[in-house]
Amino acid sequence: MTLSTRSYSPFTSRRLGLGITLGILTLLTCSSPVFAHHPLGGRLPANAFEGFMSGMGHPVIGMDHLAFVIAAGLVAALMRKGVLVPIVFVLGSLAGTGIHLQALDLPAPELFISASVLAFGLVLARGLQTNIWLISLLGAAAGVFHGYAYGEAIVGAEMTPTLSYLLGFVSIQLVISLAAWTIGKAIQKKSQGLLNLRFAGFILSGMGAAFLSSVVLG
Repeated sequence: MTLSTRSYSPFTSRRLGLGITLGILTLLTCSSPVFAHHPLGGRLPANAFEGFMSGMGHPVIGMDHLAFVIAAGLVAALMRKGVLVPIVFVLGSLAGTGIHLQALDLPAPELFISASVLAFGLVLARGLQTNIWLISLLGAAAGVFHGYAYGEAIVGAEMTPTLSYLLGFVSIQLVISLAAWTIGKAIQKKSQGLLNLRFAGFILSGMGAAFLSSVVLG
């Protein structure tokens, strides 16, 4: 038993260090800032198709957004009724987009977006059951800030492309986060499954820390 404990701790430490390193390297390979994710190159969508495709692309093109969508699904896999987490996150993102379209300001959205990736990465890295309502509340709050960022791409657009844009980013976020939730559940059934999920948490934590450092340091 003693031998097993001694061999496990350095192994976990190596995974933690590797996760943080991979996260930092990921940030260094991203040439665009946190908020510069416009699938149409900054042009407003002109029709329903462009609106839908732009909505589908925004959460995927932005590494900070994509990392959180995946993190939300994997964290959800750790807890009972965890499927609520991706759902409330997506609902929160709709609310955040609505806030932006109403020309209301949120404080430091880039900071909160980066911090959300770090926070959910740390929750996943712990690998422990966490209060579902607390995580759902945090997920919804994070969704508001992510959605606020999404709203930038359609300010001034007509109603039809705007509605299509909303449908697009809701669809892609649900697909990715629920896929991550399903995969996370399946991984836990395998040998060393929880350890692998924690390793994913270390990577996401490293990415979140790198994103946050980029925002704070400019």
